[in-house]
Amino acid sequence: MAGKILVTYASRGGATAGVAEEIGQTLADRGIDVEVRPMHEVQNLDPYSAVVAGSAIQGGAWLPEAVQFVQKNRAALDEKRCALFLVCMTLAMPSAEKHRQFVSAWMEPVRKLVSPVAEGLFAGAFDLHKVPSFADRLKFRVSMLAGVWPTGDHRDWQAIDAWAASLPPLLGV
Repeated sequence: MAGKILVTYASRGGATAGVAEEIGQTLADRGIDVEVRPMHEVQNLDPYSAVVAGSAIQGGAWLPEAVQFVQKNRAALDEKRCALFLVCMTLAMPSAEKHRQFVSAWMEPVRKLVSPVAEGLFAGAFDLHKVPSFADRLKFRVSMLAGVWPTGDHRDWQAIDAWAASLPPLLGV
């Protein structure tokens, strides 16, 4: 019998948390025992047979706490099957497909730590009001006016569900 799957994430504005919840729900709908938790709440990976870990992207990288989670749990993750995902607004930009390879490279520092059985790259959601710095809000507002950063929710739930549905055999469940 397969063990419990952990879906864990690091998020800033909530879009990555929503993606993690959807992945968890898709797995649960297939009868898999799954737990969805933010990375900062995960103390021990022993109860889980596999891990799906994801992070928002900020400055072209996984969030620092997400990288630290993988570093801290590297030995345990080497003993389990692991899938990784990222959520970023670059994939919501016009001509997003041409950016996929570029965005995929942002996973490289994490790939150096663990060998994922699958990787998911997903567009996120952008709410200017959730940007904490006035200077950053101003930069994003100018970029939005120039058509670089579209505001709103750009998560593709069908793509997220399809990726999550592909995970069970890769995770050994």
